[in-house]
Amino acid sequence: MKQTEINFKVSLDANNLPVQIDWTAPDAGQKSSCKSMMVALWDEKENNTLRIDLWTKTMSVDEMKKFYIQNILTLSDTYLKATNDEATTALVKDFFSEVGKKLGVLK
Repeated sequence: MKQTEINFKVSLDANNLPVQIDWTAPDAGQKSSCKSMMVALWDEKENNTLRIDLWTKTMSVDEMKKFYIQNILTLSDTYLKATNDEATTALVKDFFSEVGKKLGVLK
């Protein structure tokens, strides 16, 4: 069995607020910085989702709005691949496309 790693390094200020987020995925040749990250993990034992949501002090509200809407839309693609539930996927995409338009982050 092969193993791989994805690493996150979060630099904090004196108040423990993120100022920089760096990540690497060596097997994919990825090394980069980002302003925000959302990681969702499924806890099989607790039958519950665990989350890590971080964003830097320099991320603007407009960037966060766009990041949020894009995340939900791409999550619906993942949901479709996992469940083949086209009706629910369309419902989520339609609703959040409208929300994105109202927030001014989608055309």
